[in-house]
Amino acid sequence: MLVAWGSMGTLWEKPVVTVYAAHSHYTHQFLTESEYFTVSFFPNDLRKRIVKFGTKSGRDTDKNALAGVTPRFTEHGLTFEEAESAIICRKLYADDFELAKLPPEIAKIYPNTNEIHTMFIGEVVELIQK
Repeated sequence: MLVAWGSMGTLWEKPVVTVYAAHSHYTHQFLTESEYFTVSFFPNDLRKRIVKFGTKSGRDTDKNALAGVTPRFTEHGLTFEEAESAIICRKLYADDFELAKLPPEIAKIYPNTNEIHTMFIGEVVELIQK
């Protein structure tokens, strides 16, 4: 999945990465079921290829082949040979956004409850750099 929403910081005295995924996205299933997740960072010259991750579903498309990237498996997930770096995270917490708690101007972007995002917070356990 191409993650457009995310952040890094410190929470509960731990370095963390927070990512968000809509229920309808195939990756939501993996994030929900897995204890770990990875965040990979690619060089700018690959941007046009990587953006293809956000245009197709992995349910019925080999997005790696479409983007021309090579998966690299790690002990707790995967990154890519073409990535400059990757962060391996152990999932600490996950929770759905609640429409009733969002300001109206934000809640209106969720006309379909299947598009509600879940927030996943992961503790940084490893940094992989080339």
